[in-house]
Amino acid sequence: MLSRKTKYGIKALTFLAKREEDEPVPISVIAESENISQKFLESILLSMRKAGFLGSKKGKGGGYYLLKEAAEIKVAEVYRILEGPIAMVPCVSLNFYEKCDDCPDEDTCSVHKLMIQVRDNTLKIFENTTVEDIIIRA
Repeated sequence: MLSRKTKYGIKALTFLAKREEDEPVPISVIAESENISQKFLESILLSMRKAGFLGSKKGKGGGYYLLKEAAEIKVAEVYRILEGPIAMVPCVSLNFYEKCDDCPDEDTCSVHKLMIQVRDNTLKIFENTTVEDIIIRA
């Protein structure tokens, strides 16, 4: 299940991408518009700023703004920053692989094979969807 953190992160990015002005947007404006707790949104936007998606300006007229074009921001990147691995189990993760404690042989594990299919299909959608695509489909 998608966490609120990731859901709100995507909502905040799409909000910023829809704006015609290039001026920074205060957190309070984003939070109120998207019905997100301002305190929670602060930590989400900070993570995305550290990842290079957002810039910020302090003081009067300050706030957050996109550093990349919406068409350059893939959902897979946002998901990994805010959520972690895309894979549902660690033994099929491409970036966060860990062997499962309860599985003696991944090659014969039916759950492993199923989760590879789930990961691959999810990854295909996330890698081929950008913030701009989400705006266009809305």
